Amino acid sequence: MKILLIEDEFILAEDLSNTLESDGYEVDYVVDNGPDALAHFRENDIDLVLCDIHIKGIWDGIETIEQLIAVKQVPIIYLTALTDKTTLERAKKTFPAAYISKPYHLTNLRMAIEMAINNFAVKIQPTQLVREDSTQRETILQVNDDIFIKQNYQFVKFSMGDILYLEADKIYTTIVTTQKKYAIRQSISNVLERLPLKQLVRVHRSYAVNINRIESFNEHEITGSGFQIPLGRTFKDEFMKQFMFR
Repeated sequence: MKILLIEDEFILAEDLSNTLESDGYEVDYVVDNGPDALAHFRENDIDLVLCDIHIKGIWDGIETIEQLIAVKQVPIIYLTALTDKTTLERAKKTFPAAYISKPYHLTNLRMAIEMAINNFAVKIQPTQLVREDSTQRETILQVNDDIFIKQNYQFVKFSMGDILYLEADKIYTTIVTTQKKYAIRQSISNVLERLPLKQLVRVHRSYAVNINRIESFNEHEITGSGFQIPLGRTFKDEFMKQFMFR
């Protein structure tokens, strides 16, 4: 998950950046002023913004966030030593996910990031939110065309179109993408029900495939870029319905 960090205290920014990256997040950019933050935000796919309120330049942190969310809505977390009522009232108008006073506690920040992404997914895609399964801790969320998979205590992101296939293994399902594999404790039926991707088609009791990633198939096997999976006899008719006959 790509994070934009707006912070003018160099040592704090460096320490926070290292901490977040050790947790598995990607600090896409560290900047100490609003105009540079806005320029980077316009040109890059940012998932979350951590912003100090007292920063360098012509805008303070709140004015900077107002500029950013006018371009695209993303979850915002303020990290600041300013806790006066006037500043808090100004910040509330930007609807931040959290307002954390300095010095921050790492556990609180981790929880704030997790809640920010979860609540943002609910707000943006309430009808397509993939909810947490009651039997396990891992969560799947959808924000626009991206999927966030809960792995340990952080979310990792991939595009729905990058999914190659799903593979079931007892109580786990592995989501295989073009870049990486993600194992979650859910049945393949539950994952298919909750992932909003019509191109994912069940082709075997243990497999589902993204039909947009298929390169060839025969009576018994489906081949794609870097994978071969079986085509089950009982799933063949449903699989063939995905194609137009001429």
